[in-house]
Amino acid sequence: MEHEFGFDTLAVRAGQRRTNEGEQGEPIFTTSSYVFQSAAEAAAVFAGEQLGNIYSRFTNPTVRTFEQRLAAMEGGERCVATASGMAAILSCCMALLNAGEHIVSSRAIFGSITVLFNDHLGRFGIETSYVAPGDLDAWEHAIQPNTRLLFVETPSNPMAEIADITALAELARAHDCLLVVDNCFCTPALQLPLAMGADIVIHSATKYIDGQGRAIGGAVIGADEHMEKVYGFLRTAGPSMSPFNAWIFLKGLETLRLRMEAHSASALSLALWLEQQPQVKRVYYSGLTSHPQHELAKRQQRAFGGVLAFELQGGKEAAWRLVDSTKMISITANLGDTKTTITHPATTTHGRLTPDARTSAGISDGLIRIAVGLEDLSDIKADIKRGLRS
Repeated sequence: MEHEFGFDTLAVRAGQRRTNEGEQGEPIFTTSSYVFQSAAEAAAVFAGEQLGNIYSRFTNPTVRTFEQRLAAMEGGERCVATASGMAAILSCCMALLNAGEHIVSSRAIFGSITVLFNDHLGRFGIETSYVAPGDLDAWEHAIQPNTRLLFVETPSNPMAEIADITALAELARAHDCLLVVDNCFCTPALQLPLAMGADIVIHSATKYIDGQGRAIGGAVIGADEHMEKVYGFLRTAGPSMSPFNAWIFLKGLETLRLRMEAHSASALSLALWLEQQPQVKRVYYSGLTSHPQHELAKRQQRAFGGVLAFELQGGKEAAWRLVDSTKMISITANLGDTKTTITHPATTTHGRLTPDARTSAGISDGLIRIAVGLEDLSDIKADIKRGLRS
C-alpha cells in the first residue's frame, strides 16, 4: 500500500505504526530486550514462527520504522539499518561474498572503502579490481569467473564522476553478478538506482539522510532474498543502528527532498561562480555543461547534489591556505550537513590511499572538496573568496 503514495508522503509516513498511546510522532523504543507473555510465545518468536521483538541488536520498532520508510523511498523490498555507512558496506560484503570470490569496483570511491576491500577482505582471499567508473569496457574486461559484486559510487567522492547505472546493471546480469550502488551523494530524492536495474543500494545515513550532522548510521536496501542474508550477518555480528539514531534519521527523511533540492541549487550556482575565478584550474560538478558526463547525470538524476570539488593553481600550499582562510565554512571531512563543509581530500578522506592510487582517482594536491550547506549563497561565496584572495 505504501508504494501507492508519492515520494514526499512516503518520506513523512511510511513505516509508522502507532502504539496504543496514539502518538503523532514516532516513538523511540529505548529498550535492550522485550518481555513475552509465556515460554511458548518466547519459543515461537525465537524460532521465527511468530512475529515479535527479541533483542534490540536486531529487532527494534524504531529501527524497523526507519528501515521500512527508506526501503519505500528507494523502491526496494527491504532495508537493513546498520551502525554506519562503512558497516553497511561491510555487512553487505560479509553476507554476500565467500572466500576466493572477486569484486570489481569503481576506483573513484571513498578511501576507507578501498582499505576495507584491500586490507581486510583481501585477508580472506577476496580480491578487488579497480576500474574507471565510466569505462564500460574496463568493467567488462575486469570481470572474472569468480566475480560476485560490482561496486560503484555515483556521483563519486570527490570528483563527481558518473557511472551509467543501467548499463552496469545489464553487465552484472549478463555475468551473474550483483550491482551495488552507493547512493549517498544523491539519496532517493535525486536518484533511484534500483529502478535502473541495480540490485542493492548502500547509504551512509550520516550524510544527507540525517542532514544536520547529528548521528552515525548506514543502510543496505534491496530484494528480500539478499537482505535476509545481510540481516543474518547483522543479527550475529551486531553492527546495529541505535534506536535514537534511527529516530533522528526518520526526522531527516521527512525533509530530504526539500533539502536536496536546496543543496543542489546552491551547489550549481557556486560551481558556475568558481569556474569564473582565475585561481581555479577546474571545477568538478556534474551539473556543469563542462562536465564530460553531464548528459548522463541529467538522465539518471533529478538534480546534481550538493558536493563539488575544484582544483587550485599552486597545489597543496594554495589549497591549505584557502581552507585556513575561511571563517564561516566548517573545516571537516563530513558532508551532507546544513552547514557548508570544506576539506582537502588528499590529506583527509583519501589520505590513506597510496600516491599512485590518488593520482589514478584524479585527486591532486591542489584539490578542495566543498559540501554546500543551506546558508545564504552570498555568504558561502564571500568565505571562499577570502580564501582565493589569500
